[in-house]
Amino acid sequence: MTLFLDSFWRALAYCLQPRVIALSFLPLVLLAALSVGLFWLFWDPAVLGLQTWLADWALMESLFRWLDSMAMGHLRMVLPPLLLISLVLPLMIVLSLLAVAWLATPALVKLVAERRFSALAQRRGGSFAGSLLQGLGSALLALLALVLTLPLWLIPPLVIVVPPLIWGWLTSRVMVYDVLALHASEPEREELMRRHRYWLLAIGVISGYMGAAPGLIWAVGAMAVVLAPLLVPLAIWIYTFVFIFAALWFSHYSLAALAALRAAPLPDAGATDPTHA
Repeated sequence: MTLFLDSFWRALAYCLQPRVIALSFLPLVLLAALSVGLFWLFWDPAVLGLQTWLADWALMESLFRWLDSMAMGHLRMVLPPLLLISLVLPLMIVLSLLAVAWLATPALVKLVAERRFSALAQRRGGSFAGSLLQGLGSALLALLALVLTLPLWLIPPLVIVVPPLIWGWLTSRVMVYDVLALHASEPEREELMRRHRYWLLAIGVISGYMGAAPGLIWAVGAMAVVLAPLLVPLAIWIYTFVFIFAALWFSHYSLAALAALRAAPLPDAGATDPTHA
């Protein structure tokens, strides 16, 4: 618990540094450019397709007639864009996480290591190719889990539990690999994930709940459709900064845990880790 809280406050303090704030804009620029391009090319056809699909669904047509009778017929035009935003939101979160992991996390780990763990040997148990495979594979599993658990979201208590757990698992899987890729050997990384799996998952889940905050941006309802070109970059920046904080939290926690592991190595560590000698 001490390490958990200590790394939390350290990560929070690091977020105020100009260097960290500047790093949050690199993924933002790339993702914002990508989202604007996709918005320009596919927004209108996608909304039109959803409108056609909803019109062919008898249940939705009954809902639309009821809205017309309640003088709320304008919601007929608002629902497809809001539904499209809801469908794109998980993909936006995943892309933000992967962008931070691949573009910003190495610099953040270097910053933490230089200031706190300069004597920690680099055993390079990970690689960029491994990070790509780990990130993409975990992201696909997380998106699949979101789709399979959609029926559970209709149960009020579970809708605030299931998605953050999925995002927490994804965040911990991606971040732990990346923050330890340079300093830990593969056996060390596996041992740390075994010893600290619940604390690492807790960091991911808390980060997942923090990542739910940008979703409140879309609570403005119909105005979200009108303001989408402005709200999308804002939401991406908030997601990016949340994952920047998560990367710092994982870095402080994992590097401190790695230093403690090396200070008291396992009896068979020399046999299992050829780089230990």
